[in-house]
Amino acid sequence: MRPSRWRCRRRSISAGRWVIPVCVGIAPTKTLAKLANHIAKRDPCFEGVCDLAQMAPEARASRFAAIEVGEVWGVGRRTAEQLARMNIHTVADLAHADPQAMRRCFSVVVERTVRELNGTACIALEEMAPPKQQIMASRSFGQWAEDLPTLKEAVASYTSRAAEKLRQQDCVAGALTVMIRTNPFKPEAPQYQRSVTVPLTCPTDDTRVLVRIATRTLEGIFQAGFVYQKAGVMLSELTPPTARQASPFGDGEGENARAGPLMATLDAINQRWGRGTVRSLAAGITQPWQMRREQLSPAYTTSWDDLPVVHGG
Repeated sequence: MRPSRWRCRRRSISAGRWVIPVCVGIAPTKTLAKLANHIAKRDPCFEGVCDLAQMAPEARASRFAAIEVGEVWGVGRRTAEQLARMNIHTVADLAHADPQAMRRCFSVVVERTVRELNGTACIALEEMAPPKQQIMASRSFGQWAEDLPTLKEAVASYTSRAAEKLRQQDCVAGALTVMIRTNPFKPEAPQYQRSVTVPLTCPTDDTRVLVRIATRTLEGIFQAGFVYQKAGVMLSELTPPTARQASPFGDGEGENARAGPLMATLDAINQRWGRGTVRSLAAGITQPWQMRREQLSPAYTTSWDDLPVVHGG
């Protein structure tokens, strides 16, 4: 018997009287599990848990007939509009559709969705996310940048963040890309954008080396007289450290060997005391270019400080 797939809508955290509810969907396929989670959230009679595998076929068919096809995972707005023109309006309509016809009219994705709605698992569950092939760190500035020192701070900060993600994945980067651009939504202003990719002679995950290369690359593409709205750094050609090819000139080998314990200590400190507790001086101190976050939503599920507090009258 195939193990059931389950989908948890939100984490459950209990702190004294505070309890954040959880909705769980259980079904033989991933698409059905997500649909079961939707039912559990909308219908209070399930008390947060919907098991489609245990539901009577008649009851399940009745519920599918009452749910719009746009609620199905993988069916976007445009696909739902096209399905409506084919007289497919509900989940039940889609489940009864011919999979091969759906593939001819749409794609293999919709075909798999139809098969999954009928209990045939076509989408594998990933117990662990696959390693990324590229790591990107990019943000729009909260305060536009016009001079090279400000852009250097931003690029150094983004490079540090990308390097941290790189080490979390236990990889080294063989190439680094730096990109800058002005605001494309202000066509009346002078426009400029440029990106350059630099191959690394010795692949590395050392923040110091990557920041040094990124800021030097920035110097080569920076043009004065423009108001920059965004910058970014991308690390590519990612490989495990064990697959790192030694340089024929021996450059960087000793530095890489010494960097491991240092970077591990840096990550441990920032993980315990908060991101940016220890960072490269090149990333700046005040960082006025940081993205604005005055309207940032509270992190109710991950921060005790953001939990709402009710004071008795």
